[in-house]
Amino acid sequence: MGAPSLERALFAIAGSVTLVSVALAVFLNPWLLLITAFVGANQLLFAAAGDCPMSLVLRRACGLKGAGR
Repeated sequence: MGAPSLERALFAIAGSVTLVSVALAVFLNPWLLLITAFVGANQLLFAAAGDCPMSLVLRRACGLKGAGR
């Protein structure tokens, strides 16, 4: 089956972090929604520029390749 594509891994990580941050905001502190905003900003960055901090980490540390590369 092989390693997942970079985009698939990014979606999984972004979705997980978003859900966890919303749960933390509900139960602990609404300011934790800033984590959700940070995830959204990085998704926009990836869509506009083709890279975000997590994509760079996944490429270097895990050797993942994008679907178009």
